[in-house]
Amino acid sequence: MIAKISSGKSTAGLIRYLFDTEKAKDHTDPHLVASWDGFAPDPGRAEDFDATKMLLVADLDLRVKQAKRHGRAPKQHVWHCSIRAAESDRILGDEEWADIARRVVAATGIAPEGDPDGCRWVAVRHAPDHIHIAATKVRGDLRTARHWNDYLTADRELAAIEKEYGLHQVVRGDRTAAQRPTRAEREKAHRAGQQQTARERLRTTVRTAVSAAASTEEFLGILSGTEGVLVEVQHFPSGDVRGYKVALEGDTNTAGEPIWFSGSKLAPDLSLPKIQERLAATETVPAHQQSGRRRTNPWHQATAAAERIPHHLDQADDEAAQAHLAAFGEALDFLPLIAPAHLRPQLRQAATAFERATRSRIRAEHHHARALRGAVRTMLREPAPKDGAALAMFLDAAILVVIAATRWHDVRHHDQQAISAHQTLLHLQAAYDQAAIPPLAGLTHRKPPQQTVDRHIRHIQQAVPKHAEQVLNDPAWDALTTALADAEAAGHDPAQILQQAADQRTLDDAHSAAKALTWRVHRLTQRTPPSARAVAAQARSTMSATQHPTPPAARRTHGPSGPPKAHSR
Repeated sequence: MIAKISSGKSTAGLIRYLFDTEKAKDHTDPHLVASWDGFAPDPGRAEDFDATKMLLVADLDLRVKQAKRHGRAPKQHVWHCSIRAAESDRILGDEEWADIARRVVAATGIAPEGDPDGCRWVAVRHAPDHIHIAATKVRGDLRTARHWNDYLTADRELAAIEKEYGLHQVVRGDRTAAQRPTRAEREKAHRAGQQQTARERLRTTVRTAVSAAASTEEFLGILSGTEGVLVEVQHFPSGDVRGYKVALEGDTNTAGEPIWFSGSKLAPDLSLPKIQERLAATETVPAHQQSGRRRTNPWHQATAAAERIPHHLDQADDEAAQAHLAAFGEALDFLPLIAPAHLRPQLRQAATAFERATRSRIRAEHHHARALRGAVRTMLREPAPKDGAALAMFLDAAILVVIAATRWHDVRHHDQQAISAHQTLLHLQAAYDQAAIPPLAGLTHRKPPQQTVDRHIRHIQQAVPKHAEQVLNDPAWDALTTALADAEAAGHDPAQILQQAADQRTLDDAHSAAKALTWRVHRLTQRTPPSARAVAAQARSTMSATQHPTPPAARRTHGPSGPPKAHSR
C-alpha cells in the first residue's frame, strides 16, 4: 500500500473533489467508510447531495473556525491522505478500509487512539482500490495536531497492515531517492514528445558533468557548455560559489520564465556541497609515470580499481563501501560519453538504474575511492583503443561489481537499491555482450598452433582446476589461448600470468570464466615483464622452500641477504 499526504487551505474544495463523479471518471460510488465519530453526514448516501455536502464541510471546519476566532488556526488547515492498494491485491471491503483509515490517522497523530480531542476526519471511498482521508488539523482543545513525519509513520503502519491483511508488501525506501517527477511534469513531457521529464533529463546531465569533472570550476564549466542547458550560479558575498541551479531551454512556466531546479531538487547527492565533497576526493592520475617507465593506461587502472570493489564490499567498513559504490556510479555515468554509439542506449539505462544504488542512509567516506575516480577522469582524456578490448574488459569487471552491490544492499535491507542494482545488471550484461564480440573475434582469429594450445590446457588445469572443464568447453577458450600466447610473446610466463589472473578474484560469479580470464590476462600483459634476475630469484626461492622447508617458528619475514646472481631463464 502506498500513502500520499498533502496539506491544503480549502476543506470544501477537497470534499467537492472526493465526491465528484463528472470530471473524475474513475470516481464511482463515492461514500464514507469511516469518520471521527462514526456519525458524519455522508453526501454519497444522502437524498440531498448538496445540502449534505455543505453539512459535512461545516462539521469538519467547526474547530477551525473556533481556532480562527482566537487567532490559532494553521494556514494550511486541511490534511489529505490517499491510500492505494497494489494492483495484485484482493478487493478490500468497506469495513477493512475503515479499519485501515482509523489506524493511519492514529499512527500519524491526526486522531490518536483513545484521544477525545483528536482531529475531525472522514475516509471516502470512490474507487475499489483506494480511499482518501480528509481531516482538519485543529484538535478539540484548539491546538494544531502534531503530525510531524506523518509520511513515515503512515508508511510504517501500512507495512504492518500489509502483513496482517496478507497484501502485497511494497518495497520501501530510506528517503534517499531522488524526487520523482510530478504528474504535471510527466504530462508536460508527453505533450512535448519527450520520454523523460525536464527534471530527469537535467539529473542525467548534471550527473554526467560530475563524472567528467575534477574540480568545482570544471563541473560548472561543463554544465555551462552543455547545449540546451541554462545554468545560474549563486555566490556568497566573499565571491565563493554558494550553489547552482539549472533549467532546460524552452521549459518555461506560464509567465514564460525558465523552470529552475537546484541540485538538491534533482537528487540528494547533487547539491553543490555534496558534489564538492566528491570532487575533493578525486586522485589526479598523471598522463605519464616517471621517466623511463611505461605509460599508465587509465582503462587498465579503472578496471583494476573496479575489480577491487567486491573485496571492499566484503569488508566491515560500510562508509568505505558506500564511497566505492558512489564512485562506480560516476564511472557508469561517464561511459556513454566515450562508448560506441550502438552501446550508448544500454549504458545510459544502466547508469540511470544504478543511480538509486549509489545512495543509502550510510554516509560515504569518499576519500576511499580516490583511485577509481582519478582513473575515470583520465579515461575521458584518453579514449579506449579502437579494438574495444579495454571497454569490454571494464564492463566485465563492472558486471561483478553490480552483482556484489546487489548482495551488499540486500544484506542491509536496502530494498530499493538492491532492485536498482539488479536492473542495472540486465543492461550492463547486454552492453557487454555487444562490446565483447569484436575483440573476442579478433583474438579467436589469431588462435595459436595446437602445440601451444595443448600447453595452455595444462596451465588451465593447474591454475583453475575447479573451473578447468568449464573454461575448456567455453567458446571463448580460443580467445584465451591467444591472450596467453600474446603474454608469452611479451616476455611473460604464461603459467604464472594465468595464475595471477585466477588469483585476482573468484570466478564463481563470472558469466563466462574463459572471458573473464581473457580480459585479466590481456590487462596483465600490459605490465612490464619480470627481469631475468627476478625470475631466477623467484625460482630459487620456490625451490628452496620446497626442498628445505623452514619450521613456522623459525621463518624470517625478510629475504636472504645479498642480491641474487643473475642468469638466463
